[in-house]
Amino acid sequence: MRNLLTVADLSSAEIDRIFAITEDLKTKYTQGRRDALLPGRVMALLFEKPSLRTRVSFEAGMTNLGGSSIFLGQEAGFGSRESVADFARVLSQYADVIVLRAFKHETATELAKYSTCAVINGLTDAAHPCQALADLYTLKEHIGRLKGHTLAYVGDGNNVARSLAEGCGRVGLKFAIAAPKGYQFDNEFRMHLKQEVPQLEMLETTDPAEAVRGAVAVYTDVWTSMGQEKESAERRKVFADYQVNEKLMAKAPEGTLFLHCLPAHRGEEVTDAVIDGPQSVVVQQAGNRLHVQKGVLAWILGAQS
Repeated sequence: MRNLLTVADLSSAEIDRIFAITEDLKTKYTQGRRDALLPGRVMALLFEKPSLRTRVSFEAGMTNLGGSSIFLGQEAGFGSRESVADFARVLSQYADVIVLRAFKHETATELAKYSTCAVINGLTDAAHPCQALADLYTLKEHIGRLKGHTLAYVGDGNNVARSLAEGCGRVGLKFAIAAPKGYQFDNEFRMHLKQEVPQLEMLETTDPAEAVRGAVAVYTDVWTSMGQEKESAERRKVFADYQVNEKLMAKAPEGTLFLHCLPAHRGEEVTDAVIDGPQSVVVQQAGNRLHVQKGVLAWILGAQS
């Protein structure tokens, strides 16, 4: 049994395999085919946070694959009515895979510890592996071979940035991150990267222009994530010079793509001209959440496409 809590849980070969399954399933999807690779399988969605892309793409994906899903929100009493350990031991008898969307990463690790079925991290404060996999797959669709290119990230060194850094290390992409002091990767995560993805070539800077120079894609995320709302006013001041706009994109090579995990705070981290512009692939990026997560589900549950 395998879990997917961070991108670092996957080897480069496993990511290649997931992407191969994804490509096959996406091709069939566009042809109108929905191959039932997981008939009778049950997925439990255990969410502490609201969601559009994660919830709908996983539910639709499992339905496409012939399985079913059960959504569990706050009414299930997860973490309040009984311990995480007891919850995990019981729920994993009913489901083949659990997708968790939680505030704290420790919740995911504890759930996985006591679960007897596979656990997939649908988002925690430390990681967003399924998002990063969809991002890298989208980039691969556009540029082909990923190795040797540079992905630039501008903004907060948050869960998305962390998973992208791990993913870049696994697939051979260089990773450049521009973040203000106090919002960069911490030393503990830097040590984690050196240990888990020592091959990663990473540039850390406070200068967005330096980060995007030579990049094949520029990525940003909201300055204030869920659970940080009290910091929003301060963060808008700190990140004021980190907006991805036409001026910044002009400092990147011609044709550089723009990515965003969504939802976007338009007018803050990105302008309408960029997110709606010809270089933006955010809609395809969001659509690929469905296809990559089908690839993850088929891979983690041992189905063959």
